[in-house]
Amino acid sequence: MDYDDRLDRALEETPDIHEQRDRFEVPTPEVRTEGHATVFENFQDVVDRLDREADHLLQYLQTELGTSAQIDERGRARLTGDFRTDRIEAAVDDYLEAFVICPECGLPDTRLQTERGTRVIKCDACGAVSATGE
Repeated sequence: MDYDDRLDRALEETPDIHEQRDRFEVPTPEVRTEGHATVFENFQDVVDRLDREADHLLQYLQTELGTSAQIDERGRARLTGDFRTDRIEAAVDDYLEAFVICPECGLPDTRLQTERGTRVIKCDACGAVSATGE
């Protein structure tokens, strides 16, 4: 089998990337105001879908929204201040691009790792390793 035959065979066996991206949907944040706080009701669902640590996402939201926050006993994020759904959704989308989606292949099949003291995104789909900018 020559190189061209092996290449054709490999391309036939490779899954279509465009079909795989459609399978990844992050739940829309469900938020409500409670006094001087905004409660992100389905925070744990979003964390589970992103397959990241809750504290990492919470820290990112605090930085992006310029507020303090905590996770309550029911897994909801309580953000100090009044934030609209679209603002929280935009911050979650920014997190998705920065820490979940592979910059090389565009798939969400990634893991956060620390290599030589630097936080990187390692893609299980294409094998790329990319710095996160943290």
